[in-house]
Order: sequence, then C-alpha cells, then structure tokens
Amino acid sequence: MTDLVVMSLEPWDEVWRRNQYLIAGLLAQDPALRVLFVEPPDDPIHALRRRRMPGFGHGVHQVADRLWTLRPLKALPRRLDPGADERRAGKVIAAASRLMMQRPILWVNDPASATVARLSGWTSLYDMTDDWLEANRPDSERARVAEGEAWLMRNAGAVMACSPELIRRKSDQRDHIALVRNAVDLTRYRMPAERPRDLPAGRVALYAGTLHRDRLDVDLCVLTARSLGDEGTLVLVGPNALPASDSTSLLAAGVVLLGAKSRDEIPAYLQHADALVVPHVVTAFTESLDPLKLYEYRAVGRPVVSTPVAGFRDDPSSIVGTSEHFAEAVATAVRTSRPFPAGADGTADDWSDRVHQVARVLQGLAP
Repeated sequence: MTDLVVMSLEPWDEVWRRNQYLIAGLLAQDPALRVLFVEPPDDPIHALRRRRMPGFGHGVHQVADRLWTLRPLKALPRRLDPGADERRAGKVIAAASRLMMQRPILWVNDPASATVARLSGWTSLYDMTDDWLEANRPDSERARVAEGEAWLMRNAGAVMACSPELIRRKSDQRDHIALVRNAVDLTRYRMPAERPRDLPAGRVALYAGTLHRDRLDVDLCVLTARSLGDEGTLVLVGPNALPASDSTSLLAAGVVLLGAKSRDEIPAYLQHADALVVPHVVTAFTESLDPLKLYEYRAVGRPVVSTPVAGFRDDPSSIVGTSEHFAEAVATAVRTSRPFPAGADGTADDWSDRVHQVARVLQGLAP
C-alpha cells in the first residue's frame, strides 16, 4: 500500500482525533505511504448564519511529509445545488490524480462520501466511529447518510467500527466488521506538565471534548456549575459547536469555556483537574460510541465522574451517577481530590496498538 485518500468528518488541525492518530501512525510505520486527507467542505452560508467567520475551501495543500489536505467548498445548500456531491467527488478524484495516486485505497469516515467510492471505483474502507443515523439531524441529511452507509456496507472492501455496540447494530448488513477501538498517546498523557495559565484558580472539574448537543447535557452542566458554588469551577475544554444560547446559559452559571486546545496542550488540563467529568446525554447515539476521552481520562489517573454512558458505565475506575446525583458526585470528587502525582501510571490502550490493527486491515485491501 502506497496511497490513501481519507474522507474525514473533521479537519486536519491541532485538535487531534482518531483519524489523525491513526494516519500519523501509519505514515510513521510505512515510509512509502502517501495520504490525501479530504476535510469537510467549507459552508460559508451556514457559517454566516451562525455568526462565524466563513471559509472558502482550499486546494491540495501539503501539511507534512507525504501528507496533503484538500478542503472542498459547499457554495450552496444541496436543495439548490443537487449536483454538489458529484462535483466534490470529481475534485477529490482529480486531486488524487495530480498527486499521481493511481489506485489509492479510500478510507471513508463520512458515510455521505460514498459518492467518491462509487464514482472512483477505488477499493474502500468504511471506518464507523458513530451511529450517525441516531444523531439529531434533518430528515434530508439522515436519508443521505443512510443511503451512503447502505452502499458502503454492501460494497466496501472492509468495514471497521470503534465499538462493539456499533458492530451489533450493523451486523445484519455485513458479515464481518473489524473492531478497532480508540486509544490514547500514553507517553504524552503520563508526562507531568505545568498547570495551564488559563485554568481558573482553585479546584476544577473539567470536561475535555467537542461541545455539541449530540453529546453534552447542557442543562446538567449548568446544574453542576451552580452546585459547585464556591467549592470549584466547571471548565469545558474543546471546540464549541453549541448554539449561542447554550453558551450564554453556561457562562451565566459560572462555567468557564476555554475553547479548543492542541493535542500537546490537552494533557496538562487533564492532569491539573481535580475531577474529570462526562456530563453526556444518554441516547441511542451516545450508546454507539467508544469515547476517546475514556482513554485520555484513564491515562492521567484523575478522579472521573460520568453519567451512565457507554464506556464509562462499565469502567470500574469511574464514578457513575444518574443526572439526579451527578452534580453531587462531582462536588464530592472535587472536594476530596489530591494533586496529580509525578510519574503517574494511569492505564489505557496506546494508539500504536490500534495502528497495527488498521495496518492489517489495509494490507488485506492492497492489490
């Protein structure tokens, strides 16, 4: 295998997720591998509606040795531009051709990107990280995702999923789905770091992850922050995809929103939290997840309080409480917490193990 085209649900940026860790590991392992990482398209109209700075996409851009990114542009809503997906696929195929990628393997995270697989004829790997059919989305978007996923389940050369629950739900569509769970960069998370300057003084209960209604229970966060009172501060670290009204409610309750942090910065925030929290909603969508933060939280060995969501619910080191008892459990954990010990040896699975798993899957697809 020498070429890989990745249809990602997230951009290649400083906030590393499953895709980046696996791709970076594969590049380090195989000096012949080349990767074109296709980011979600910029949608300037949507950005302006949410009062955010619009982007307008970019062509092939090299970001590291043997790694290029491509960000398409979604100029109009699909209802006004029904051929947008086919044109996007054509641009991806053309970009791969310019990089002299003749028969790359197509790695698909976004099931709506099945159009690229269908038009290119490339052998594809479908990597399921969430059950997007259970996410709160407009009917038209859910239908598009369902159509793409059904095509991939029938036609992809291989399918892998991050959780046993995802495999259980999709097993009627596919005989074999490889289980490749999430993990953590153990060395980085165990290494003691200085306390970040923007962490509030005093005791802190901290959540690290994208702030999105699909996962985050905003009302529970407000209740928890108020229950902490003078004993501590609830801090949310991660990209903020919440409606403006939610952010306003959180700030009014005393929650501190620190925004996105790079992969090199995140371990320090986790290490210096008095408690790490998971105020997630419990839904069919969150039940499909293998939370990345489960491994990150484990690695630093700090007290963890979670709602009864997949992953944390069965973790013996986590305190699991229903929404009625969550705020009280957080306050107790914050009050009784001890400082992060030098040389902490929290346990979790390392990304290097997952890279070897994925490499074996890809080797089975190589011509």
